[in-house]
Amino acid sequence: MNTVTRPRILVVGAGFAGVECVRRLERKLAPGEADVTLVTPFAYQLYLPLLPQVASGVLTPQSIALSLRRSSKYRTRIIPGGAIGVDPKAKVCVIRTITDKIVNEAYDYIVLAPGSVTRTFDIPGLTEHAFGMKTLAEAAYIRDHVISQLDLADASDDPAERAARLQFVVVGGGYAGTETAACLQRLTHAAVQRYPRLDPGLIKWHLIDIAPKLMPELGDKLGRSAQEILRRRGIEVSLGVSIDKAGPEEVTFTDGRVVPTHTLIWTAGVVASPLMATLGAETVRGRLAVTAEMCLPGHDGVFALGDSAAVPDLAKGQEGAVCPPTAQHAMRQGRKVADNVIAALHGHPLQPYEHKDLGLVVDLGGKDAVSKPLGIELRGIPAQAVARGYHWSALRTNVAKTRVMTNWLLNAVAGDDFVRTGFQARKPARLKDFEFTDSYLTPEQVRARVEGGALNQS
Repeated sequence: MNTVTRPRILVVGAGFAGVECVRRLERKLAPGEADVTLVTPFAYQLYLPLLPQVASGVLTPQSIALSLRRSSKYRTRIIPGGAIGVDPKAKVCVIRTITDKIVNEAYDYIVLAPGSVTRTFDIPGLTEHAFGMKTLAEAAYIRDHVISQLDLADASDDPAERAARLQFVVVGGGYAGTETAACLQRLTHAAVQRYPRLDPGLIKWHLIDIAPKLMPELGDKLGRSAQEILRRRGIEVSLGVSIDKAGPEEVTFTDGRVVPTHTLIWTAGVVASPLMATLGAETVRGRLAVTAEMCLPGHDGVFALGDSAAVPDLAKGQEGAVCPPTAQHAMRQGRKVADNVIAALHGHPLQPYEHKDLGLVVDLGGKDAVSKPLGIELRGIPAQAVARGYHWSALRTNVAKTRVMTNWLLNAVAGDDFVRTGFQARKPARLKDFEFTDSYLTPEQVRARVEGGALNQS
């Protein structure tokens, strides 16, 4: 078959949804049946739920970055870059490569799984002074930063500066924020023992959230259990509170408190990738409105899933219910979309996506965890076993499973190492330096680009 006439399937994003889709396409399509291309800035799949453990040093960055080039049997072409616009009428995706070259990639079928970005608000100083917890680089950077605060506090003779260096603020009482605060608090609690000049009582962690409850999806009992674990460790949990403004050396809460600190970690939710807005199609709170088959109504060959798509949650049986942006849904949606793309290729009917949520797990580090598998509430070591067992089994490759298990065992036996790896440069990096949300085009710019640019037919 002539390669020019092969159907071109373009997958955007290498998260849980995109990678599962690509792998299933590779398994089920014959080598000459279609050309599959994946657009991603990095040739790895990031296992996002374990990111707080990278920030705390329990896991190495490499252990949760699953290479997409490791196996020689995979035939998908990888374009290193990010999609910045899609013209569904012309069937063209505009891509900015990692060398900042902009190319137009034609497709017959496109699978949009670009994931989400950190949700921010118009809070003075937030993007200039806050860290995020959404990328591997951010996790590694935060670890360096936190350890450097201990070094700088130890070197300082100014009591006020020392106290400010040892205060840390995490905004966001969801899973990411709670696990980040819990894991990093354990890191500083263990590390301060190696700094005889520092008073451990000066280390203060604050976890704040505008919501009235911590991780409400867990239910009242488990949410209170998690909150009690954090408070027992010395983490001050403040609910119904957010940030009023942020500065380089202090943060002002909405309740009027001013906390001297050099560390503000922002994990207050996510929003769909700005790529979704470039299509000019209907969205639901930023997520592309799709059918239960994950097709974009009115546009042939466009599929969307994962964090960036409002996929109807048929299992709930409630009108208007959409699937939450979790890994378990994204992985299963990826496989279902691959099946539907193949069905469309063969002229067969598409199948709707339906999956009943299997539960939630929250790893608070050490022996502390709360989990709710299949509706069963667990705490302590049983919950920790379920949490780590779930994450371990969800890792896609045996190499990743071996690395993660080795890291866990080594950390349990040998404890933490408090080494800065050199990710910090003299110019500090903050939230706005890791997520390039200002690089996307408007629908008008996409059309102008497509009409005036040459297509990449390779």
